[in-house]
Amino acid sequence: MTDTKTLFTAHTLGELELRNRLVLAPMTRTSAQEDGLVHFDMVDYYRDFARGDFSLLVTEGLYTDEAFSQGYANQPGLATQAQQDSWRPVVEAVHQQGGRLIAQLMHAGAQTQHNRFKDEVVAPSESRASGEMLSFYGGSGPFPLAREISESEIHEVIAGFATSARLAKEAGFDGVELHGANGYLIHQFISERFNQRDDAWGGDATARLAFPLAVIRSVREAVGDDFPLGMRLSQGTVTEPDLSWAGGPDAARARFSHLIEAGLDFLHLTGGDVAAPAFPEAANADERSLSLTALADQSRKALESDITLITNGGVDSSEKAVAALEHADLVAIGRSALANHDWPKRVKRDTCLTPFDFAMLSPLATLANEEDWRIANDKPANCEGRC
Repeated sequence: MTDTKTLFTAHTLGELELRNRLVLAPMTRTSAQEDGLVHFDMVDYYRDFARGDFSLLVTEGLYTDEAFSQGYANQPGLATQAQQDSWRPVVEAVHQQGGRLIAQLMHAGAQTQHNRFKDEVVAPSESRASGEMLSFYGGSGPFPLAREISESEIHEVIAGFATSARLAKEAGFDGVELHGANGYLIHQFISERFNQRDDAWGGDATARLAFPLAVIRSVREAVGDDFPLGMRLSQGTVTEPDLSWAGGPDAARARFSHLIEAGLDFLHLTGGDVAAPAFPEAANADERSLSLTALADQSRKALESDITLITNGGVDSSEKAVAALEHADLVAIGRSALANHDWPKRVKRDTCLTPFDFAMLSPLATLANEEDWRIANDKPANCEGRC
């Protein structure tokens, strides 16, 4: 039997006191109203995870402006006063259960499936996301060809992130996470796959950090130093999960160092599996086994930084969760949490975990589809650890 005590120790993230090390990972649910306002079902959905004893919840990606940022139909936004107001009941519901809620801010860039504001798509350079749109998020066919975003539009995007962050703070959220993973716009600026610019926003691996660093500065100015700010990072994208950063472990450590020095309170590392080697082709045998989180851990130790590391990817058991804390402070649970809204309670009491079933997301990854699956399979989301 795995000793799970470490999962239930307290942790301080910035100025947030968390009662345990378990985080709800962000998961796209495409269940907002058409205009980006929160649907009432979303209040119960997020409340349920806080009631299930996740100490920290990260929302699905929220679009940040009424221009190019929206990526999915029925995606929630945080770009307007009305959208901000619609999130207040969610924040209150999570807080009433003793949880903390972070807003994930996202710009889809080239990986856009639906945008009700614009008929075209932008990216760092003219490019097209690989593969097909995701049917369970309502898309079909190839992704559109994105045109290169202009200098003035870049600054408008940066301002949009800052405005959304300010709205999040005013709505009572406990922090914001900038979505720099999974192939969305911040990730695209970091990646040579999407960024072939030869101006101040492009160049080598370090130079391609110009955009995320500018977003960090702008958001920090908007929310102040007392509001937790982090960034989610991955190598792979939604449709290219095996994509790797160029430059290997050394370039990865350098990237982490620059982001840590920019004043983030946390980094959220994600991939197919928390323990998967980031660069199995590395020349040095010792580095072939290092995960992305382990490389980030090396960077923060070298800088003597107290930044919080969150790790995510394939954690579907207490054993994996405990092991994930070797190089991280917090572990984010995604699909296994979707199947078990009270995952922490079940693990603490050593009771059953419902296996994740992709049918929960098929044909659409909506809250209504999840509920239909539960009814059909007699699988309650939250059984208070008494299954």
